[in-house]
Amino acid sequence: MKAFQFFAIVALPVTMVACGGSEPPPASAPASSAPAETAKPAETTTGAPRVFFVEPKDGDSVKSPVHVKFGSENYMIMAVPEGDVTTARSGMGHFHIAADAGCLPAGSVIPKAAPWTHFGKGTDFYDIQLPAGKHKLTVQAGDDKHTTIEGLCQTIEVNVTQ
Repeated sequence: MKAFQFFAIVALPVTMVACGGSEPPPASAPASSAPAETAKPAETTTGAPRVFFVEPKDGDSVKSPVHVKFGSENYMIMAVPEGDVTTARSGMGHFHIAADAGCLPAGSVIPKAAPWTHFGKGTDFYDIQLPAGKHKLTVQAGDDKHTTIEGLCQTIEVNVTQ
């Protein structure tokens, strides 16, 4: 791995910014003078597009706030364009997360209200406060108009210990 790539992966923080008004600020975010990263290119692999949790893993025991990180393969994660979006760009979108809710059907518009949190700047992590107990976490990709795409959703279960 080239030194610059390593630095970019390890040291470049991503600032949590939401689209719409439904997202609370993150519990913590790295401080830096580096600009916020606004696009996440999909990994280049073969196969169907997918989104997934990098962390935590399904069945993990975690403490609140729960640090979640999302990933994608064969699907481009990008910031939603500024202004009034009237058409969605093909093959690209952004993450949405819900606590204690499952995947929405393909073609649904993801609400800009609880339990959904939008990541319209292309952000791929979040710290979420959850009470102790078992919780479902769902990550779902939506296009520029927040419409769900077939197969781009994953739900896991975590046990919050405190």
